[in-house]
Amino acid sequence: MSTLVLELRQGDLLVVNGAPLRFRNRARIELTSRARFLFGKQIMTPEAASTPARRIYFAIQTAYIGNEEERERGLELARDLVAEFQQATTSTMVRDMLDSALALAEQDECYQALKLIRRIMQHEDAVLQGSPPTLDSANPAPAPRPSGPAPGTGAMA
Repeated sequence: MSTLVLELRQGDLLVVNGAPLRFRNRARIELTSRARFLFGKQIMTPEAASTPARRIYFAIQTAYIGNEEERERGLELARDLVAEFQQATTSTMVRDMLDSALALAEQDECYQALKLIRRIMQHEDAVLQGSPPTLDSANPAPAPRPSGPAPGTGAMA
């Protein structure tokens, strides 16, 4: 069995299997079994879900770390939001990435789906700011990385 080591600072938030944990002190923890978790900037608050891509991220986040009932509702909402976004966008690459993210979420690979949606959020930000969109499939958006031997997959085997 492998372990995943996370280093968290004072005030950081970690959600493990739906339970939010806030750290009062700097801590280094090891996850030694399978867990659904997000931490730090990976966690989106409901107030921050203010654009179409962010609403999709929040729905998939809920499907990932929520309880069983919340997971079903989150996935159902994600399907609806993805369909709306796909109708509104002119970017074929964004449509394809949304299809991939939704397929991953439906296969219970929500952490990977969230990584794709973060890339779409960057694209959306550029479009909303009037900058040229930069969505390069060869260069995924950087995500916070846990330290330790296992990559930041979001779920331990």
